[in-house]
Amino acid sequence: MGDGYPTVPEEALAEGGWDERVRAESTVFRTPTSRIVGRTVLYDDQVLRAALEAAGFGDLLAGRAESGGRRLVDTGEDGGYWRFFFATALTFRPPLAPGIGPASMLPTVVTEARRTFADDLESRGFREVERDRSQRVRTESGDRVRLAKVTASYPLETDAGDRLDIEGWLGVWHGDGFRIAGGAYPVRGLDDLLAERPDGERPSTDPNEFRSELLDLIRAVR
Repeated sequence: MGDGYPTVPEEALAEGGWDERVRAESTVFRTPTSRIVGRTVLYDDQVLRAALEAAGFGDLLAGRAESGGRRLVDTGEDGGYWRFFFATALTFRPPLAPGIGPASMLPTVVTEARRTFADDLESRGFREVERDRSQRVRTESGDRVRLAKVTASYPLETDAGDRLDIEGWLGVWHGDGFRIAGGAYPVRGLDDLLAERPDGERPSTDPNEFRSELLDLIRAVR
């Protein structure tokens, strides 16, 4: 895009009902010799959000964010995202010294990104945050991505359900610069919250569809 932000599949996001909620720059982590700054865009599923608001649960995930801690993207007080996707472009400040190639820094970026993603979920009130399996895939432009799965749960204070289980994926790679992309979606608990909505006003809650769409979005980031 020429502004330091990652390129995301805007057409696919628009067709899928995704709404841009955050566009921000922040320090996401540090090394002993540099500060690693991320320019991040974050989207959430506005159709699902609207359905849950109509059902009276729109703010169920909001209001529990803890101050402090490390985050890949600072969502401020408006962090109650039911299903989200984000992409981050990283820069080193100061730039990497001559002779230090991106390949040598990639393991550090992968480790820090995964740790910070877990911290981010925990700071938003999620519990039992655990890293699951990892795998390697390729982006649409051919870059190799280190992809990790995360699972977590969110305690619900409602008669419609006692918890929301979520699944998240985080990809890290170096192509045209360092990139991080990922997101999360519910795998259990949505149907109970939407049970009282008319059939025609209930969006899909299929976690397999959520997973497929998120992985496609991650692979399309440049």
